[in-house]
Amino acid sequence: MSNNQPRLSIGLPVYNGEKFLKEAIDSLLAQTFEDFELVISDNASTDKTEEICRAYVNQDKRIRYYRNEKNLGCARNFNRVFELSSGEYFKWAAYDDLHAPEFISKCIEVLDQDPGIILCYSQIYFIDEHGKFLQNYDIQLQVDSPKPHERFHELLAKNLCYQSYGVVRASALKKIPPMGSYALADGILLLRLGILGRFYEIPEYLFFARYHPQQSMSMFISNNYLSFINKKPTESLKTLPDFYAYSIWFDSANEGKILLPHWRVLWEYTITIWLFELSLYERLRCHLNLYIQLKGTEYLLMKDLLRVFKTLWQRRWQIASVK
Repeated sequence: MSNNQPRLSIGLPVYNGEKFLKEAIDSLLAQTFEDFELVISDNASTDKTEEICRAYVNQDKRIRYYRNEKNLGCARNFNRVFELSSGEYFKWAAYDDLHAPEFISKCIEVLDQDPGIILCYSQIYFIDEHGKFLQNYDIQLQVDSPKPHERFHELLAKNLCYQSYGVVRASALKKIPPMGSYALADGILLLRLGILGRFYEIPEYLFFARYHPQQSMSMFISNNYLSFINKKPTESLKTLPDFYAYSIWFDSANEGKILLPHWRVLWEYTITIWLFELSLYERLRCHLNLYIQLKGTEYLLMKDLLRVFKTLWQRRWQIASVK
């Protein structure tokens, strides 16, 4: 690592990650690309996460550790590691995933060679709790198109948003709003990056996503979420996450509030089209793509409204019974 500003900042938000954290950090420290800082933000963990992180800080000067006094929720902690970063490039890392040693070097090589690419990632396969291979992640999105509406269309398709763990230009991240505190916020973030520029997928399996019961997708999708990636788009509606629970996971302050999570996602999709400078043609094509991709999901909006009416009715009777 150079004595100057690192070329890459890796942000690792974590909460109670003692089971897999050491492996994840070791995987990052073993990268052939060494000019990086590792920024860890501990979301008030109650296990041995702090002890593990402080031990690593003493071993490697590239690591900076911060601990939140209280749990800020997932989204704010993800944003915090980026706010604390200083590199030209940025990468989020999860406490449970692993990387091949050449993952970062190959991503940065692509970004250095083509300034039109703003996010680079590799092919992915899933591993279990013990690091053993489960299956490939075969959803491939055509996000290298020079046309914004085509990238927008692709990123609306069903996927698990693992592109967000690639290497991204920090300058691009600064041009979009931070990750929001609502369900599917990671997907909205990717969608907005996709409006700004092209993505590139390295045709090698260099990223290993761990599948285990404690992760968010396992908690909020009723069925095995690995089956989600093998279903047709219409069938996959049955395996969508619980957007209410997901909203609380992204921001614990949402608990107890009246939420319209599917309406919120529709709103964020829509305003994304108007956040950036696009031609009228591109905007119209984006709106058309939005209609095509969401057609058939209208019942989710009705589900939100029915839940709100039910909650308000219950609260009304609770107040009446107290009186």
